[in-house]
Amino acid sequence: MSELVLSRKKSRLFRELNTILTVMAREITIFFRSPATAILSLAMPIVLMGMIGGNLMQNMTDGLGFQFGQFMLVGMLVNMLFMMTTMGMTSLVDDHDIDFNQEMLVSPVSRYSIVIGKILGSGFAAIMSMAGTLIVSLVMGITLPASKLLLILALSPLMCLSGGALAMIIIGLIKNKKAANLAVMLIVMPQMFLSGAIIPINNSSGALLVLNRVMPMTYCLDLVRAVVYRGSIEYDSVVMFNPLINFAAIAVLTTLFLVLGTYFFAQSEKDR
Repeated sequence: MSELVLSRKKSRLFRELNTILTVMAREITIFFRSPATAILSLAMPIVLMGMIGGNLMQNMTDGLGFQFGQFMLVGMLVNMLFMMTTMGMTSLVDDHDIDFNQEMLVSPVSRYSIVIGKILGSGFAAIMSMAGTLIVSLVMGITLPASKLLLILALSPLMCLSGGALAMIIIGLIKNKKAANLAVMLIVMPQMFLSGAIIPINNSSGALLVLNRVMPMTYCLDLVRAVVYRGSIEYDSVVMFNPLINFAAIAVLTTLFLVLGTYFFAQSEKDR
């Protein structure tokens, strides 16, 4: 009897993993069939890092106590992971319009497997966008050791999962593509400035302090910077929290957003 139960559990596990991989593969295929996404992944770093960051480097970085270029590069890499993942999640609205979401939800698989597959697929495009950011950084004369870049790459799925989970709340509540795109930008752009991607937030206070403490990108950025700056004299000037605190905050916020967002998403499809 126990062997039968174990066999059923294994069968279900493989089914859920297959669902995640299938949904993820679909999103990756869509990415390669959309040249505009690749162009955007290069254009965004040029605008955000090249223009905004470049202007800050030339005018407002005296007396920081650390090299602003590397600080900004790490921030932009994480920011692009968040931005491209959340923007990719808006394709769920298109899937809603063609009833693809309902077809997936009536299948005998967990809705969380569908959502996680979607996030990881969108995260692939986000990871590809890191190449555009690195190209812009090289033009600006900003580099990171290959070992540090590999560590950032290793953490990138966690960053994408956190950003995608946050986007799910928006997608679950809004079923208009135009409104969804606007809402996603409204949650991504403030995080870029308030979480410390480009501008240091160590001395924030009042409402700005409250806002950056509830933003998941704050903890994702700080965790990545803790890994990048580990063992350097700049560590205390750049990193705000213990890495364990960052990881715990990311886990709690991601789980909360994923549960709420998946519930809203499934409920909106059920109520059609």
